[in-house]
Amino acid sequence: MTTIGWIGLGAMGGPMAQCVAAAGHLVTAYDVSPDRARSLAGEGLTAVDSIRAAATAGKVLVLMVATPDQVEAVLFGDGGAAHHLEPGTVVVVMATVGPGPLEDWARRLGELGVGLVDAPVSGGVARAAKGELLVMVSGSAQDLAISRPIIDALAATAPVVGPNPGDGQKVKVVNQLLCGVHIAAAGEALALADSMGLDVESTWEVLKSGAAGSFMFTDRGGRMVAGAFDDVRSALDIFVKDMGIVTATAKSVEQPTPLAATAEQLYLTGRRKGLGRKDDSVVYDIIRGRA
Repeated sequence: MTTIGWIGLGAMGGPMAQCVAAAGHLVTAYDVSPDRARSLAGEGLTAVDSIRAAATAGKVLVLMVATPDQVEAVLFGDGGAAHHLEPGTVVVVMATVGPGPLEDWARRLGELGVGLVDAPVSGGVARAAKGELLVMVSGSAQDLAISRPIIDALAATAPVVGPNPGDGQKVKVVNQLLCGVHIAAAGEALALADSMGLDVESTWEVLKSGAAGSFMFTDRGGRMVAGAFDDVRSALDIFVKDMGIVTATAKSVEQPTPLAATAEQLYLTGRRKGLGRKDDSVVYDIIRGRA
């Protein structure tokens, strides 16, 4: 059993923190929404009302917030966690924030004697609740040993992809490029089926088990067919952020990513139309011209 601090209890962070608590660890959790934190309390999860309280709860602090700016504020802003962490503590960043920020935080935390494990996740809300995520892990052997019980409680698979914080984010960038393009491709394919007068659901059923199938075509395609855009399992705004990270990272290494750039424009179009909080499968309606 490990006692840990946790910051960020959103759509993914909430079930992840509960999953860790259900595995027998003691979780002291903070969220910007106190009501949300209190609603998740129980069975090993205690809600607290400050970043400091979470940061001083144990030798591991998990961050599952949404954006690089939020991680920066949590760690180094007014009242930030870095001011309260004891040397030897390990911060585990599980959000998708890009390799550049991770490398910077690792350096700054290292100057305080604090370790950092880079552990972005993939798999969605349902898998988060079951402890069946893919976690792309990187960091020093010492820091990984301290944080491994927490990561293992969340993961079906948690490969170490590199020795340095930032390596995990690099693999997650590749992951998000594929996911973002696959969702856009599913939307475009089903929109074409609709425009040709085909029965969209039947077309989806036929194709999802063949060579053209993919996890995203099956999962998001099903939501597209159902029009389940208000049943938000992954908000379109998440892919606005993540595809921005993909294209910015690619630009930093002078790698063209034309498909990712096109997909990014679809997600940006959706946000501009006020659809950012809809499920990301709403790209189907965007492409079909119905949004």
